[in-house]
Amino acid sequence: MNYQLAIQILVLIVYIITLILFVKSYYKAQQALKWWSCRQSLKILLEAEKIRDDLLQESFTIRRSLEFLPTDNLELSLNKTQECLRKIDHFHHSLARLSDRLFPVYLQDSLPFAIQSVLEPWLTSHSHFYFRIDLPNSWRHEPPERSLIVLRALEELLQISLPEILVPISVEIRLEQQANLGRLLVQITYPDVSTLLFYTNLPELDYLCESFKFLTSGKCVCRSQNLSLNCCFSW
Repeated sequence: MNYQLAIQILVLIVYIITLILFVKSYYKAQQALKWWSCRQSLKILLEAEKIRDDLLQESFTIRRSLEFLPTDNLELSLNKTQECLRKIDHFHHSLARLSDRLFPVYLQDSLPFAIQSVLEPWLTSHSHFYFRIDLPNSWRHEPPERSLIVLRALEELLQISLPEILVPISVEIRLEQQANLGRLLVQITYPDVSTLLFYTNLPELDYLCESFKFLTSGKCVCRSQNLSLNCCFSW
């Protein structure tokens, strides 16, 4: 009787521990997905504000310029026409950049090219950092919705882990394929231990990894070694 009671108690303890771990895992995933959703919503909000503040205003200005285009003075009319053409050309490029930010042009055809196009603004805005990018020329067929998650995860990692101040930072990004497994490896090397500790202890890193794992059924591991933060996304 005592033996059966001990077995029942043991089973109950295992059940309770399993339930606690499940609830803890569920809560962790929930917090991570809420964070991911908020980040993506913020991106959409910022793009919407750019459309309202820039593109819509610019289109209105072009329209007004066309409405008041003089017809009785040929020279003046030609000058105004050239000015409108320049504005339309700028408007076209702004729309193209907006389209690429929302859904990169190469995303459906080549993940490496899409990553390269996403990184180009980073190379320009963070020219004081050292970037080393290793991307294959060809890549397997990748569902665009999954490629978009990989791209967004890379962007989020850079936004989380790169300081805005002028400090010597090294960033290495490598995309590789092993059998049926795709891997994106990012190594960020900081100038000192205090900077490394600050960025590696941010809760956003955990949220990013949990979100990536949930959305891709893959893995995300971030570790610190020497002065570097090493993150590996695999799917």
